[in-house]
Amino acid sequence: MASARAALLRRHCVAAVGANPALFSGHGLRFRKLEVILTTTIDKLGKAGEVVKVAPGHFRNHLMPKMLAVPNIDKFAILIREQRKLYQREEEVVKEVRQEDDDAKQLEEKLKEYQTAAKRLDNALLVLRRFISEGNEIRTPVTKDEIVSEVPLQLSHTLCSKISNL
Repeated sequence: MASARAALLRRHCVAAVGANPALFSGHGLRFRKLEVILTTTIDKLGKAGEVVKVAPGHFRNHLMPKMLAVPNIDKFAILIREQRKLYQREEEVVKEVRQEDDDAKQLEEKLKEYQTAAKRLDNALLVLRRFISEGNEIRTPVTKDEIVSEVPLQLSHTLCSKISNL
């Protein structure tokens, strides 16, 4: 009778007064969560760089293959922190633009924005995976469209596809 009651308690995860906690130690395995660091902002999870808890299957099947998140271990945390320092945008002071301002000032501001973006992209490292032959030559060429599509994913910048200097 006592063993049947213990089995019933284990099955329904109901802890009775005086029950052995070892009987319910497996309860946590079912609801296990992994801590991951998001590499991009995801609407329902959080912003890039945040540490969030997700189900192991969601991380393994969705987040990790698309490089949307990495495991929360020291080496990835340090890499993400260093990457955020490199690409952290400088705080821009918002100025009220009067209608009296000349177009020259607006052009100068745009030029400064383009120069800071170019400076950030100049220091950036873009990784594209390709097969190489024995002589360290790329089998398939890297096209301008591939570069333009990879920059927003890896560097969080958008490029116009009309750029002809690539």
